[in-house]
Amino acid sequence: MTFDFDTPVDRAGTWSTRWERHAGRDVIPLWVADTDFRAAPAILEALSARIEHGVFGYSTPPPELRAVIAGRMERLYRWRIDPSWIVFIPGVVPGLHLAARKLVPPAGHALIPRPVYHHFKRAMELAPRAFSEIPLVLEQGRWVFDLDALQKSKGTAFFLCNPQNPGGTVFRRAELERIAELTRDLVLVSDEIHCDLVLEKGLRHVPIASLAPEISRRTVTLMSANKSFNIPAAGCGWAIIEDADLRSAFSTDVGAHVVGSLSVFGLAATLAAFSHGDEWLAAQLDYLRGNRDFLEKNIGLPMAHVEATYLAWVDCSSLEDAADLFLKKGVAVYPGAQFGEPRYVRLNFGTQRSRLQ
Repeated sequence: MTFDFDTPVDRAGTWSTRWERHAGRDVIPLWVADTDFRAAPAILEALSARIEHGVFGYSTPPPELRAVIAGRMERLYRWRIDPSWIVFIPGVVPGLHLAARKLVPPAGHALIPRPVYHHFKRAMELAPRAFSEIPLVLEQGRWVFDLDALQKSKGTAFFLCNPQNPGGTVFRRAELERIAELTRDLVLVSDEIHCDLVLEKGLRHVPIASLAPEISRRTVTLMSANKSFNIPAAGCGWAIIEDADLRSAFSTDVGAHVVGSLSVFGLAATLAAFSHGDEWLAAQLDYLRGNRDFLEKNIGLPMAHVEATYLAWVDCSSLEDAADLFLKKGVAVYPGAQFGEPRYVRLNFGTQRSRLQ
């Protein structure tokens, strides 16, 4: 089957966060991280079936979704999990905030990367919990942790983003083993929402919890199909937590309490994506790979090679107020200060190639 990623989709008037911010202006929005691609046909069919049914009451995650997720972890990542380890949540962002509040004690101290997706820091600020930022450094074209800084840091929890947002790094097994060794007494919280978006051929995502049983028992792995299949508005995510005490602490406010129940559309969309969406996902990865290659060749500013995600981390050290300059020229990007590094901007290349050009 062939899939069309080239034909522009008009998102004006669809309540799109990405497109509404600059509505009415001659601006190409390449900032917030969703794509301009229609969802996979299998997802559209599943959602249509739910709409045809016509009843949208409170919904319980179906056992078959747990089984599909567990099967996918073993098939793609050689990681065997028990379906009972899965805690469903509306998305990864609530998972980060829950982890900050429930797994970092009030007197505890978290370690988070810099640069990183802004909700890592925001979760600590709102909890509130003390935290330190562990810098990533550019080595041979890849953003990796400053391991000396990590070794010298003390904390009770370590928050990882793998693949890394905004740097696009796919951490190798040996790198993850070293991170696990340096954080051996800490709870690990790993945001792996971009795990299916590995662009670099020959690379494989490695969940840090899959390295060893003793690592799994202290790890909370946050995942979702939202990024890979462009369904964030449907709303479905999960945490994989082996340790029963850790799982209980994390999930205290999940369900009918602080964090609400999941949307039936998110459950249906995720089940369809993981059951019947792999061909579409492979085609999307090929298209995004082409966008990445075009961008790296033509943007005219330094940027690390994007191994995963559809997000480019662009070095704008030579420019003043780079995000404002981009916007004045008609392109909306995320300012790097949002992620802890004001010299950079993050650009979303998950769009039609004609628009990117």
